[in-house]
Amino acid sequence: MAEIHPTAVIEKGAKLGASARIGPFCHVGPWVELGERVELLSHVAVAGRTTIGEGTRIYPFASIGHPPQDLKYKGEESRLVIGRDNIIREHVTMNPGTAGGGMVTRIGDRCLFMVGVHVAHDCVIGDEVIMANNATLAGHVVIGEGAVFGGLSAVHQFVRIGKHAMVGGVTGVERDVIPYGSVMGDRARLSGLNIVGMQRHGYPREEIQALRQAYQLLFEGENGTFAERLETVASRFPGMRAVEDVLSFVRAESSRGLCQPKAGNGA
Repeated sequence: MAEIHPTAVIEKGAKLGASARIGPFCHVGPWVELGERVELLSHVAVAGRTTIGEGTRIYPFASIGHPPQDLKYKGEESRLVIGRDNIIREHVTMNPGTAGGGMVTRIGDRCLFMVGVHVAHDCVIGDEVIMANNATLAGHVVIGEGAVFGGLSAVHQFVRIGKHAMVGGVTGVERDVIPYGSVMGDRARLSGLNIVGMQRHGYPREEIQALRQAYQLLFEGENGTFAERLETVASRFPGMRAVEDVLSFVRAESSRGLCQPKAGNGA
């Protein structure tokens, strides 16, 4: 049976895993589902149609699943789905989806959300994403696995951030960031590749080198249009997983365009 502190309020209808732990002064709404080993430390408020996967730990004063900060939201029965083994630190806010965005906000597994992070409605976040203090996502943002966000960074609505990308601190991102890309600046500009991140995730040396060369051809080459350089890269690096990740990302439909480097930036 779940361990519930006597000061906590658990609304009728909430579903709690047998090994869940609910600390002092928490509030759990009637449609909430908490998996096994979920822990709400204290003063955590979980509302709406929110599902939290096993092993996730939520720290004091987090607000999870309350209505989106979107004037178009009219009370539709949208959802927030949080995966397993996440760490959600103090004062984090996460909102469910809306009718205009697929009705669900989805968080992957093994992510870290540091103090004051905000995840808005209809975002989709992959596994093992790290967001440092006060990083914020507007609505409809899509984040690939393993992406890292510096403190006080902010991402505009409908932007895509590729897998293992890195967003610098105090950076505003208005355009899509390629997988493995690194962006920084008041208004984000592509500053190179997240080589350290690739090494930490075990990418082989030849694949990293291939991506370096592909990056230089795409973003620093002077021959042909960007579309032509894209086809050159595709023909020159067949079977290279990281290069193919970038090509697929660039070719996908998007309303935001790509973050580009300043002249002279290298990888």
